[in-house]
Amino acid sequence: MRLFAAVLPPPERLDELGQVVDRLQRLPGAGGVRWTSRPGWHLTLAFMGEVEEAVVPELRVRLGRAASRTAPFSLRLHGGGHFGRRALWAGVAGDLDALRLLAERSDAAARRTGIAMEEHRRYRAHLTVGRGDGMDTGPFLEVLDGFEGGRWEVAELVLVRSSLPVSGVRGEQPRYAVS
Repeated sequence: MRLFAAVLPPPERLDELGQVVDRLQRLPGAGGVRWTSRPGWHLTLAFMGEVEEAVVPELRVRLGRAASRTAPFSLRLHGGGHFGRRALWAGVAGDLDALRLLAERSDAAARRTGIAMEEHRRYRAHLTVGRGDGMDTGPFLEVLDGFEGGRWEVAELVLVRSSLPVSGVRGEQPRYAVS
């Protein structure tokens, strides 16, 4: 199964972001963007890829320890950015040091469970809202730049199962389920 550790913003914070994404979807060029599914919006902390079901119980225990060693902290969705011309995202502000620490602890928990993780790189907090090939991000970033979401307390780390689309229908989204 395909897994990742994540923080899930509360519904009211996602509703705020949803209002901004609604505006983005009305901009010229928005039709060429594959917008991510709102029920799946999350902050990925550690992507594990394919994981054998046999190691999931130990992984849950280790992630639980990682979460218990991290005091609740405050975040808000804020602004936005892009990864090249292929991904558009909402940014994150608040106690980013605590979020990075939780991401590092999640990565370490997976490694200690025996999961082969990708090369370690510095965590960059973001919530992906759209993907495209060679998209002009400028108009979208102008709207995202002014976005200021409300604060929330992060008090939970979740393990999420990701099921990739299999139908071949353009625009079909992965399905996510808290595992």
